[in-house]
Amino acid sequence: MTTTTSGKRILSGIQASGSLHLGNYLGALKKFADMQGDDAERFYMIADLHAITVWQEPAKLLQQTREIAACYLAAGVDIDRSTIFPQSAVRAHSEMAWLLNCVARLGWLDRMTQFKDKAGKDKERASVGLYTYPVLQAADILVYKATHVPVGEDQRQHLELTRDVAKKFNHDFDTDYFPIPETLYQGPGARIMSLRDGTAKMSKSEPSDNSRINLTDDADTIASKIKKAKSDADVLPEDAEGLESRPEAKNLVGIYAALAGVTVADVLRDFGGKGFGAFKPALAEVVVEKMSPISVKLRQLIADPAEIDRVLAKGAERASAVADPVVKDVKKIIGLWG
Repeated sequence: MTTTTSGKRILSGIQASGSLHLGNYLGALKKFADMQGDDAERFYMIADLHAITVWQEPAKLLQQTREIAACYLAAGVDIDRSTIFPQSAVRAHSEMAWLLNCVARLGWLDRMTQFKDKAGKDKERASVGLYTYPVLQAADILVYKATHVPVGEDQRQHLELTRDVAKKFNHDFDTDYFPIPETLYQGPGARIMSLRDGTAKMSKSEPSDNSRINLTDDADTIASKIKKAKSDADVLPEDAEGLESRPEAKNLVGIYAALAGVTVADVLRDFGGKGFGAFKPALAEVVVEKMSPISVKLRQLIADPAEIDRVLAKGAERASAVADPVVKDVKKIIGLWG
């Protein structure tokens, strides 16, 4: 891994639950690969500790951890410039989470909307881990003294809690030990919606496989899913304003723009006034062109689990070398035995 002189350190991750899809690629994986051009240290974890806040089948969890690591690699994340590792392989995450549990305030966690959304009406049956998930997320970031975190809209509240924890720790112990992490803007294409419902985010938990483009889908499957994607009877408008009341059309145009590297205005300039009979084949061509090479490489990587395990073991070693001294420092600041 290259050494940085900028002092910039990036931390992000993807939860180890379910297969990854086009939304994950455009919202995270592509951005992780694209960011490798700057002078920063990058740590990209597979968040398997976060995954077990709800029950996971053990063998499947291990498989999903390897598959997500393979997705990082297939999407272009370079292990010579970025560190890829399983969260659970770096013990400092769990230890730092307990230390920060004693800094974070109950009222802060009570305001976390994601717990309310995920626990629903049965919050008394939810795990304690699901409730304290944001503190573990703060630990993930602060244990590397990360300066920048790429987050989507649904994680902004958690990053704010991380910032609050860092500020309170620094204040309580009269130190400036933790940097206050900043948000990295995700840019266009960060929110890709379901192919079956343009008002719902594309999700690996959606029962219908036709609702998403999986990163493992081959060219024929991709083309078929685009053909079946929900649309409407109207022609495409000539400007973006005309998409606002048409969620499915807006989603499909957005996917085209994000993968082709053009603006929505560019897409509508070419396809405005045309129906989906003309637009969907063009969209399928773009998606297949961009995603098929990733799909091929991903399937090759998944077929070689020993190589993935080697990458993860090396990444965990690198990550631990950075995180372990931070835990030691924090314990010393608090007044604990090292």
